[in-house]
Amino acid sequence: MTDDDAPLPAGDFSVWLRGMQGALRGEVDSVVPCGSCTACCTSSQFVHIGPDELDTLAHIPAELLFPAPRMPRGNVVLGYDEKGHCPMLADGGCSIYEHRPRTCRTYDCRIFPAAGVEPGDDHDDKAAIARRARRWRFDVAGDVDETRHDAVRAAARYVTERRGDLPEAAVPTTPTQAAVLAVRIHGAFLRSDDDTGRSIVVDPEPDAIRVVLSPRRR
Repeated sequence: MTDDDAPLPAGDFSVWLRGMQGALRGEVDSVVPCGSCTACCTSSQFVHIGPDELDTLAHIPAELLFPAPRMPRGNVVLGYDEKGHCPMLADGGCSIYEHRPRTCRTYDCRIFPAAGVEPGDDHDDKAAIARRARRWRFDVAGDVDETRHDAVRAAARYVTERRGDLPEAAVPTTPTQAAVLAVRIHGAFLRSDDDTGRSIVVDPEPDAIRVVLSPRRR
């Protein structure tokens, strides 16, 4: 095993999950132990930037941005260069780190092993992210953490295998969207066991998922 294949500590699962949920709600930034890794910056990723991200937009040349497909006017996307690199990457790091887009602030490749979702394979443009994601190892302390981890993975299977049961607007089109959606809705896959009082993983009805995904619940 080389250093590039060695396991990486992903931290305590329950702590990570709370932080990820907070990031998805826009309350905090994701805190990722990236080290020198720039896989997410060099994997041909489009970065969405919302019209309210005025500080970010002020630090990115307008010619690097173009309208975001199927989104309201004002939403834009930052593309990548001929190598698949973010154009704001310089000298091995983000040149606008303190002003980076919200998408970058919430991105965390640990979401892939958490949800049991592969971001890509060893032969596509997400290969570097896939290799990094496979190295993460969460600390799962006790039955509660294990059950929550199982619920996130059950939710990921649901959103990939039962797409027809999801509202059309919520159907994921990328592995990242599938993993994010699994984190968002995993609570619907948990209930308290009547006999033991402990949380168990269940297969919810489609209506329960639609309630979680309704705009007023976001």
